[in-house]
Amino acid sequence: MKFGIDRLLADPALRAPLEARRIALVAHPASVTEGLVHSLDALAACPGITLSSAFGPQHGLKGDKQDNMVETADELDPTYGIPVFSLYGEVRRPSGQMMSTADVFLFDLQDLGCRIYTFVTTLLYLLEAAHGTGKAVWVLDRPNPAGRPVEGTTLLPGWESFVGAGPMPMRHGMTLGEMGAWFVEHFKLDVDYRVITMEGWTPESGPGFGWPESRIWINPSPNAASLNMARAYAGTVMIEGATVSEGRGTTRPLEVLFGAPDVDAKAVLAEMRSFAPQWMEGCAIRECWFEPTFHKHAKSLCSALMIHAEGAFYDHNAFRPWRLQALALKAIRRLYPDYPLWRDFPYEYVFDKLAIDVINGGPALREWVDDLAASPADLDAVVGPDETAWVEERRRFLLY
Repeated sequence: MKFGIDRLLADPALRAPLEARRIALVAHPASVTEGLVHSLDALAACPGITLSSAFGPQHGLKGDKQDNMVETADELDPTYGIPVFSLYGEVRRPSGQMMSTADVFLFDLQDLGCRIYTFVTTLLYLLEAAHGTGKAVWVLDRPNPAGRPVEGTTLLPGWESFVGAGPMPMRHGMTLGEMGAWFVEHFKLDVDYRVITMEGWTPESGPGFGWPESRIWINPSPNAASLNMARAYAGTVMIEGATVSEGRGTTRPLEVLFGAPDVDAKAVLAEMRSFAPQWMEGCAIRECWFEPTFHKHAKSLCSALMIHAEGAFYDHNAFRPWRLQALALKAIRRLYPDYPLWRDFPYEYVFDKLAIDVINGGPALREWVDDLAASPADLDAVVGPDETAWVEERRRFLLY
């Protein structure tokens, strides 16, 4: 099994179009070869490759920055003497000056397969910056660790943001190489676009179902600490828009359905089982406690529910993290009708909408949670057609 970067390094014929051209690399800490050499170092040592600049997405090339508008500055790489531009600092779209530093942009980011994970938007912004310029964008493809399943509402027109690149569901089930091809067609971009595909990726095969057993997990961002997190993230990311904790400030962030000092996890779990047990399949849910060292509810003991979408508990085809998280939020609302559940704060450079709505690309999820009369079937009626439409929309862009 080989990722795009490994194929590029191993095959001189694939690299031939790069000779005598200035190369930029878009990378983060998980941008490594099968031997765990960072892609920047591997490309710098590769014959025929002339690195002229590098770019870091949200959290930075080093992956040291936390979430939500914690920015990274531009810098000079001390080893190679090339500029390292931040795409999550003064700008999120590459400037003309940044684009002038290279002829070909190699995009080598490990993704999580969710619309809200900002690397997919960074890819769109790079493609848009390259539009009509003659610049080339090559995606060195990597696995979608969440696999092929699709879940969540489609982002509505007017709800585009840095966590909402376009009309796709939360869990899109594509690799970034595939998504880039969809972007080029959907947004009618004039770009020299190429995907260096993976070799041997079988997203329907267990036990990884998207993540190959032969490769170890490396955090693509500070709070993406495990494959369990990657599987659950399409749901747990919604807690960023809630007042309950997603586990930031602990060693297992975004692997919990919630944590709060004033919510009874045992009661919530019972309410979930009563209201929509069919949405709880494919994983185990365990009552637990944690005390965040920072972020929401810092230094307060929180009652919580942890997801285990791993080991013998994981059923890839049954697990639906978006519905599971919707169910947890609904259970809290049913048990605590007046609980101040929605967090009102600036979220990813959006200042005039509730974060939960920005996350979901529209208000439908929040409205369903807050409507005490709304049933599971009511939410399925909204989200089901969106999911079916996306499965058909993406079909011809799938490479594996």
